[in-house]
Amino acid sequence: MNKKIKESVSEEEWNARVELAALYRLVALYGWDDLVFTHISVRVPSEPEHFLLNPYGLLFDEICASDLVKIDLEGNKVSETNYNVNAAGFTIHSAVHSSGSNNHAVIHTHSNDGVAVAAQEDGLMPISQHAMVIRNDCAYHDYEGIALNLDERERLIHDLGDKHCLILKNHGLLTTGATCGDAWLRLFFLERACSMQIKALTGGLKLNQVPTDVVELVTEQGQMASDDGIGQLAWPGLLRKLDKIDPSYKN
Repeated sequence: MNKKIKESVSEEEWNARVELAALYRLVALYGWDDLVFTHISVRVPSEPEHFLLNPYGLLFDEICASDLVKIDLEGNKVSETNYNVNAAGFTIHSAVHSSGSNNHAVIHTHSNDGVAVAAQEDGLMPISQHAMVIRNDCAYHDYEGIALNLDERERLIHDLGDKHCLILKNHGLLTTGATCGDAWLRLFFLERACSMQIKALTGGLKLNQVPTDVVELVTEQGQMASDDGIGQLAWPGLLRKLDKIDPSYKN
């Protein structure tokens, strides 16, 4: 552990660092990482202009709380570090963090099934319960190339609107939350829905089409997925799971 970092930040920031490091480890554990090329971030508590992002060059399964880089909404590093951050990651995350207080945590993935669904014209189809539960909280954003153009931030914010999930066409997935647990649970549902869709479509048989009224019913029943606090259903157990496997993310 880099004791210097822990001793130089507030207890609130340190706790946020630990939870963000946990998110990185969980994304790796579930196989949704892409070497060093996606990003997860958390706004620093009591510092609305600052957020924490992964250091460029570390794999997700080795990231620790003290490794995370604190930057401002202009991309300037505001904590001592020898690492750089991914420019595309800055563009996407600075946009979302600046768009509302409920977007404390932001997860972006390039998972195989997530990108596959993002490349399909119909997007997320209501063919599984997971998809029906999450679909009303999903928005879409057209692909504009690698996210290096800061002008894209306005369009990202506009397309996300009041939703918590964004399918980046031909690119990947993004979820947000008022807590790390909220963002994680939404990602879990979205990733699972994408995997179920890809498996169903590659099965080669005709799919059951759920009647529209039933789709609407399940969507309404799943409205809780868009509520803040939903993540606490699973988050404590996930942290216990990580602690059993490797608690070094807390360092």
